[in-house]
Amino acid sequence: MPLDVVVESLATNHYHDRQFDIDAVKILPGEYYVTNADLLLSTTLGSCIAACIRDKVSGIGGINHFMLPDTGSENAVPASASARYGSYAMELLINELLKLGARRVNLEAKVFGGGNVLANMTVTRVGSRNTAFALDYLATEGIRIVGKDVLDQFPRKVYFFPKTGRALVKKLRATRNDTLFVREVDYAKRISSVKEVSGEVELF
Repeated sequence: MPLDVVVESLATNHYHDRQFDIDAVKILPGEYYVTNADLLLSTTLGSCIAACIRDKVSGIGGINHFMLPDTGSENAVPASASARYGSYAMELLINELLKLGARRVNLEAKVFGGGNVLANMTVTRVGSRNTAFALDYLATEGIRIVGKDVLDQFPRKVYFFPKTGRALVKKLRATRNDTLFVREVDYAKRISSVKEVSGEVELF
């Protein structure tokens, strides 16, 4: 698939979460992770969206963390390319779940993020666009949304347990850590140079 930049990659940040006493994977902007093991998948979201999708029967599940390329300025990626990138990010996650043995008919989703926290990123409300895309995509694909916590103006910390489908969300109402915003701005700059996303991921 010809891309000017790598837009999605498998998360590699593994650690042991002391709070829940479980092995865990941290997902950063532009990453995804799928598993059939009893793991905790965690991420922190500002304007980005995370779709937590699982097979409700087998417990095979995963998460992505993505943002649509910007469409708010003359030199930005066109809206059609933005939609193609968003579709790619979702299709990649779903296809990897199916490869692990998940059945499409059993898939269910929880959606988080889309806070309008990056006020300086153009007049476009990035979080709102990301949220609308994710919800519309899942509805179109017939994947039932069983939970969501989206929009608002606050960043979120998300913990997802794919084996059980449990998800915990904490809104970071008074965060002083700029790391999240730096990561998302850097990620937005990287994906703004995406010119083409070709070759649909085949779902089986």
